[in-house]
Amino acid sequence: MEGSAALTGAAERGASGQRGMSRERGTSRERGTSRERGTSRERGTSRERGAARQPGAAPGIPDLLYGETENELRAAVRALLADRAGWRQVLARTEMAQSYDSALWRVLAAGVGCAGLLVPEEHGGAGASYREAAVVAEEVGRAVAPVPYLGSAVVATAALLSVADKLLLPDVAAGAVTAALAIPFAAAPGARPVPTVRLGPPRESDPAGSYRLTGSVAGVADALPADVLLVPADGVPFGLYAVAAGAAGLRAAPVVSLDGTRQLADLSFDDVPARQLAAGADADAAIAAALSAGAAMIASEQLGLAERCLEMTVGYVRERRQFGRPVGSFQAIKHRLADVWVGVTQARAAARYAAACLAAGDPDAAVAIALAKAACSDVAVKAGQETVQLHGGIGFTWEHPAHLCLKRAKADSIAFGTADAHRATLAWLVDLPAPGAC
Repeated sequence: MEGSAALTGAAERGASGQRGMSRERGTSRERGTSRERGTSRERGTSRERGAARQPGAAPGIPDLLYGETENELRAAVRALLADRAGWRQVLARTEMAQSYDSALWRVLAAGVGCAGLLVPEEHGGAGASYREAAVVAEEVGRAVAPVPYLGSAVVATAALLSVADKLLLPDVAAGAVTAALAIPFAAAPGARPVPTVRLGPPRESDPAGSYRLTGSVAGVADALPADVLLVPADGVPFGLYAVAAGAAGLRAAPVVSLDGTRQLADLSFDDVPARQLAAGADADAAIAAALSAGAAMIASEQLGLAERCLEMTVGYVRERRQFGRPVGSFQAIKHRLADVWVGVTQARAAARYAAACLAAGDPDAAVAIALAKAACSDVAVKAGQETVQLHGGIGFTWEHPAHLCLKRAKADSIAFGTADAHRATLAWLVDLPAPGAC
C-alpha cells in the first residue's frame, strides 16, 4: 500500500545497508507463525495488522509481532542513533545549557521521516500507525537520545490530528516545525489537567480571530526546542491554542531535571498572541488523545530502555571476573538478571498491545495503556537499578552510561502518570473492587 511504501522509503534512506538483515529478522518470525495468524502477507500495512483479529475470537488479540516494515524502520533508527547519539555524546550534552540535540533531531525527523509517522499522507506524513511510532520510541529510549520525538512526533501530533489542523500538520510531518503540548510532564490520561493559563481579550491592532494568553505552566517536556507550543487555556469556553515559540511575552525557563537528556521547562505567558485550534469538547478530546498517546509511547520508550540495561549488564557480568570466574556465573547474579529478563518480556507484551490497540482504535485502548504504563515503569526502574548495582563500582561513576539509563527510567516512571496512578485507573476501568471491599 502507499503508506507502507512511503514508510519503507524513509527507512531505506536511514540505513540502506542494513535492509537485508532486518528483512530476514522480520520475516523469520512471521514464517514460524504464519499458519496460526493466517495470511499475514495479505494484511497490508501495520495499521491493518493492528486491527486484524483471529476468526471467531471475541474480542481477540492483535498481532503483537514486529513486521518487516517495523524491523526495517528499527534498523534505520538504531544505525542513526548509534552513530550520532553514543552514550559519550549524550553524556556530553547533559553538561550543556541546552541538552537537546537539534541537529540529530532534524535528521531523525526529516531524513528518516520519524516526525510524520502518525500523519496521514494527504498532510505530508507517512500514513503509518502507533505500531511504527512505538518502534521508534523503543530505539529513542534504548539510546537515551536527547531529541523531542515524544513531545513533537507523538504528543503534539496526536493533538493536531484530533483537531485536524491543516496549517501545522504538514510542517510538523516534514520535520520543519517542532511542536510541544504545554502541559505538565506528569499529567496522566483520564482527566484534563487544571488549566493555569487564561484567555484574555485581543488588542485593537490584532487581526480578526486572534487571542491573548496569560499565565504559566510548570514542568513541560520538550518545550525548549519547540517552534510552536500548543497551549490549553481557560476561557469561555475552554480551548487549545497555538503559540509561536518566539512570540513577545513568552518565556521558557529551563529547570534542573533529574533526566538531563530530557530537560523540562517552566513556561510563562504575558499577554501572548495565539491562534485558536479548538474549543470546548473538541479541545478536551485533543488533550485526551495526546495524553493517551504519550502514555502509550513512553511505555515503549521504557521497554527499549530496559532492554538496553539488560543487554549492557549481561555483557558486563560475562566479562568481569572475580575469584577466577565470571561474576555472571554466580547463581545470585543469574537470578537477578533472570528476574529482569522476565520483566522485560512481560513489558514487551504490554507495550506492544497498547500500541496495537491505539493503532486499531480498539475500545480496549484505555485498559491497555494503563496496563502498559504501570508495567513498563516498574520494569524500567528495576532494570536501571540492577544495571547500576551489578556493574559494581564503575556503575556508580559519571563516566559510565548506567546513571543515564537510571535517571531516564526514574523520570519516565513519573511522566504521564505514575505506575500506582495507572494501576488505580486500571482497577477502575475493569471494575476491580478495592482490597477488603468484597
